[in-house]
Amino acid sequence: MPLLERFLEYVGIDTQSDDSSPSSPSTSKQLDLSRLLVKQLKELGLINVRLDHFGTVYGELPSNGGPSHPIIGFLAHVDTALEMPGANVKPRIISNYDGGSIVLNEQDNILMDIQNFPHLEQFKGKTLVVTDGKTLLGADDKAGIAIIMTLLEKLHNDSSIIHGPIKVAFTPDEEIGRGVANFDVASFGADYAYTIDGGPISEINYENFNAALAIVTFKGESIHPGYAKGKMINAQLVAMEFYALLPDKMQPHLTDKYEGFHHIVSSSGSVEHAEAHYIIRNHDAKLLAQQEANFHKAASVINSKYGRPVVSVTIRPGYRNMRPVIEEKPEVLYTALDAYKALGIPVSTTPIRGGTDGASLTYKGIPCPNLGTGGYHAHGKYELAIVEEMNTMVAILLHIVTKK
Repeated sequence: MPLLERFLEYVGIDTQSDDSSPSSPSTSKQLDLSRLLVKQLKELGLINVRLDHFGTVYGELPSNGGPSHPIIGFLAHVDTALEMPGANVKPRIISNYDGGSIVLNEQDNILMDIQNFPHLEQFKGKTLVVTDGKTLLGADDKAGIAIIMTLLEKLHNDSSIIHGPIKVAFTPDEEIGRGVANFDVASFGADYAYTIDGGPISEINYENFNAALAIVTFKGESIHPGYAKGKMINAQLVAMEFYALLPDKMQPHLTDKYEGFHHIVSSSGSVEHAEAHYIIRNHDAKLLAQQEANFHKAASVINSKYGRPVVSVTIRPGYRNMRPVIEEKPEVLYTALDAYKALGIPVSTTPIRGGTDGASLTYKGIPCPNLGTGGYHAHGKYELAIVEEMNTMVAILLHIVTKK
């Protein structure tokens, strides 16, 4: 099955996860794709194929070239993001793209304007898959799944290609931070692995943010507003005071590259009680700790002002930057870089301004940087995939598994 055909089959299946669900997987519809992948892996000759009760698919392709090869793993996630609908995806193929603005939906005047997306010009002449402007595309990460499955099909159809042992896994709930929460590291058994879950194929990611969640609660005093002078404490206004005490230049829209940020993702409240959830991010663990200290300092200032504990801060740690571990075991990075060099493909190592299943897996004992998929503009209606880049990534993975 051609890669594009596979990709279109996968994006046609609604697999959106749900961050309000406590189950694993968080939505049963993710299993629709997972079960299909189990069937297809078996058809491609993989062994020990299974779908566990947490919703993760595992499979193994034994070596046909002797014990000198390391055991290499590839992972991608089946779920799609929550920011836009993931059902009724209507992908459109643009062949020999002209490099200009793209009308996604003429009726609703939804345009991917070249003025806002000037990098589109570099895709001139390529084959693009875009949305109708009403949903996600799902290239994040069904492009990764299609790439891995196309690699396996190529190996299945050509026994003359000598490769080492390959482990694959397709995880649920990556978009809500639970992708490898229940991952069976022992049975997966890879020496190292790669998540195929990035954007441009010209980038390798082995650095990511350190992450934390701050839950800030505000306790107010509700008094009739006509008689409130000197008595009322409006928790919502206290929440605003708190926000104003945080470093202003560390908001996401003011940061880039290695700069950390804090971001208020949700808030709710009344006069009596308010609550705000912040995510805190930094590539440097020490700087992340300083950001966390800023939250506690702001609470202390406000509590001193009011003479009572009206603000409380709870910090919950999240994923960690994989870079220190990868630098201790750099073979996984060098193997990928060698593949790019051998194929004459320009590549750079780029820090992720976010998280990845690979970061968590790295700290579980399997070094796991991230490779690109040829997908762009994830988590929105402008999401697209470049078919040529997806096929090139298949060639890169093929070189990785055949290297001695």
